[in-house]
Amino acid sequence: MMKTVTYQVSFVTPAFLGNAEQSGQWRTPPFKSLLRQWWRVVWWNTCNNPTLTELRRTEGNLFGVAADNQRNLSSKSKVRIRLSRWDKGALKSWNGMEQGTVKHPEVQKTGYKVGPHAYLGYGPLDGRGGTKLGKNVDSVIQDGEHADLRLAFPEKYSTQLYAALGLLHFYGTIGGRSRNGWGSFNLQPLEGAPELSPSLAETFLQDWQTALELDWPHAIGRDGRGPLIWRTEAFDNWKQMMRQLAEIKIQLRTHQFRFRNENPPHSSPLPRHWLSYPVTRHGTRAWPRNARLPNSLRFKVRQNASGQCYGVIFHVPCSPPREFNPAPYKADIQQVWQRVYGFLDDRNELRRSAV
Repeated sequence: MMKTVTYQVSFVTPAFLGNAEQSGQWRTPPFKSLLRQWWRVVWWNTCNNPTLTELRRTEGNLFGVAADNQRNLSSKSKVRIRLSRWDKGALKSWNGMEQGTVKHPEVQKTGYKVGPHAYLGYGPLDGRGGTKLGKNVDSVIQDGEHADLRLAFPEKYSTQLYAALGLLHFYGTIGGRSRNGWGSFNLQPLEGAPELSPSLAETFLQDWQTALELDWPHAIGRDGRGPLIWRTEAFDNWKQMMRQLAEIKIQLRTHQFRFRNENPPHSSPLPRHWLSYPVTRHGTRAWPRNARLPNSLRFKVRQNASGQCYGVIFHVPCSPPREFNPAPYKADIQQVWQRVYGFLDDRNELRRSAV
């Protein structure tokens, strides 16, 4: 028996949802992919004795799977998604959007200053000579744009999918540079759809050191002080909010993890490399030239009841993939994240949050 529900998607920050021409456009595939990602978190933390084999089997059965060369099996997705609009975003220019500059001690060419939006949105945004839309980006979905998102799925999966939608609402971001807070959105129930709760409690939290044993994001971390979730102060608009997030990220990377006086490429990975990779002008010979390590510390921008914006910083701990050879550096990686947690805990404008 199929269940159908509708939620309004409303963006809190601009979203760089690129189509084939790299123009911002409302599209269902990114939303389905995001739902699938957070569904994995739900499944892994609510299943008895979960295994990757069973995860892949269950995920393929629910979301569909393409045929492979060995078994030649394929199946259609049982989750159907429809948006009420497929048009391009309304934002055509970044003129007047940038909130001045912030200090960056490693950027000499611009007098140690960068545009905070450009820093967090590098790629879709171009910071050279003032922040503007990147090359070939002619439109962006802007804050306040909204659409109805209708989902249909087998009723027996309702509990899992409602939990995943709750995680999307509280932690989900979408599109380019979404780990930095771009593409933050709300989900508002329509037509009698259930209210969404974070459904955290202890269900989707995991000890951060235990979570580092797996190399994919499967839980939000916790330590002895509670969930690894920090909340900022509230600001009148997202532009000011993104400025503060940029300042926090710059200070975290450059103050806590300065590079030593060694000519790059570095012979072995340094603490900064374990945050995310590559690092501009600071490669390491220890890893492949095209190695990519996404940052597992993520940003989300939410709105309070008064319409003000506040930031949420949370950690989804997981080990770097095998290509980074993380095993000999286990203690170093743990120390890096302990320093990150200490830095965030010590900042006056941040406080730990349960949600």
